[in-house]
Amino acid sequence: MAILSIAWALLITSARLGLVSASKPCIADTFRSLELNNINILSLNVTAVRNYLTDDSASDGVTSAPTGRIPLTVDICFVSLTYTHPGQNDVVNTYIGLPLDVSNWNTRFLMDGGGGWTAGGLDEIISPVASGYSSSSTDGGHNSTTSTADWGFVSEGNTNWPALWDFSSVALGEAATLGKMATEIYFKSSPKYSYWNGCSTGGRQGHMMAQRFPTYFDGIVAGSPAINWDRFQLAEYWPAFLAQFLDTQPPACVLNAFTDAAIQACDLLDGVKDGIISLPGQCHFKASSIVGQTVNCNNPYGQITITDRMADLVRGMWEGPISLEDQFEWYGLNYDADLTSLLTTTCTSLHNCTVIPFSISADWARVFLARNSSFSVQGLTRQDFDNLFRESVDQYASIIGTHNTDLTSFMVAGGKMISWHGMQDELIPTNGTVDYYSRVMDRDPDVADYYRFYLAPGVAHCGGGPGFDPSDTVFKTLRAWVENGTVPDTLGAIATAVAGSNSSSTRTAQLCLYPEIFTYVGGDPNDASSFGCV
Repeated sequence: MAILSIAWALLITSARLGLVSASKPCIADTFRSLELNNINILSLNVTAVRNYLTDDSASDGVTSAPTGRIPLTVDICFVSLTYTHPGQNDVVNTYIGLPLDVSNWNTRFLMDGGGGWTAGGLDEIISPVASGYSSSSTDGGHNSTTSTADWGFVSEGNTNWPALWDFSSVALGEAATLGKMATEIYFKSSPKYSYWNGCSTGGRQGHMMAQRFPTYFDGIVAGSPAINWDRFQLAEYWPAFLAQFLDTQPPACVLNAFTDAAIQACDLLDGVKDGIISLPGQCHFKASSIVGQTVNCNNPYGQITITDRMADLVRGMWEGPISLEDQFEWYGLNYDADLTSLLTTTCTSLHNCTVIPFSISADWARVFLARNSSFSVQGLTRQDFDNLFRESVDQYASIIGTHNTDLTSFMVAGGKMISWHGMQDELIPTNGTVDYYSRVMDRDPDVADYYRFYLAPGVAHCGGGPGFDPSDTVFKTLRAWVENGTVPDTLGAIATAVAGSNSSSTRTAQLCLYPEIFTYVGGDPNDASSFGCV
């Protein structure tokens, strides 16, 4: 609480305060009725700030709505609530941002999603307000700088279930409710439209909203979603486990050599040489095919020869975790995804490297599965891994799995959701989202009426890479669908231009509604008309 008070004091002294011209004043008394029947409010802070400095690097579609260049400063009414759920010993912070002057409010409400273990926070409300929206966010019951063990344990060996519920869903729904209540109190009008915009954890949160709070949002953008959490977290842990199980810890240059070889072998399957494997189902590259080759490395410097164990490791990363009985557990990464994100190594020499497991998956295994703050990947057997996988699914699917395929209530409420996933995603296996959407399609053949999914070839986690990235256009597309009924048969995207064919550094194309396949049909590969949906 002391830290929160200091933060608000710094906020006040770092900006110039001004008079309020909204329907009601931006003071604590205005928001005294802001409460829910299942919480006890511990503190309420309200601050009016003019010329609050925003991140000048933020622009179209980065984290919030792509409504034009975000101004360098914003006049904002900050509302901060700290509360607890009686009997649960939790502390949740909700942050609400409102355009200070009613003339700057676009009559809409927008929540931006979090990332990793961060549910959200103060930063997530700034860009929406700067773009004219009212907004809210939540820390999900723990500070972003708090270690996972500190909030995930009640005590060593005992899961903090209320804290996980807060992070997974409860605090999200409450932040949305409180944010819209504050909007109505301040502007004397409910939002005309309400939106969610998130990627990764924010994509999981968007799906959770559609599944568990189906009436809260008119439109949801859910990119690279961390759904199937109970399964893909162990898939993220699989590379580190496999490296110690096979007793091979290759430097990054070796992993990159496998990725480069796969791209070299399969890039042209789609007819365009652009560093992208857009037809991974037709790529049959074998990691074993480059065993014995020499790799030139820079960090550490020298040459290293690829071994059978290295090839087995990479093959396992591409295939994904398989049980001791050779049963499928979850998906692996695509051939052109960067392998070094889930299998980071620190090396004193080319032959002396240490594996550092991906932090979020390592936290999941250590805190929520082993429930042991000293737990390590070292010494784990295949049976140990299988036991962790089964425990993750058995105990956590209903809490944070976020893979309920019944979106009937969201459909009935008139909601619209767009999900997309980069096919070069180096963290969350793309096929997990394909799996989920396919199961929703099996349940409801008319799912595209309210929920649409697009694959983005050559795009990394939440953006980047040489491929067709829709992150700058997707929110605008969603708004047009929600507000104008403009059905997005395709999704606009921007990629790196193919050298030698265009003076521009970028090229555009229209991504295809799944299960249609984005296909090169001939002509200049920098021309959008050279691609179609098959």
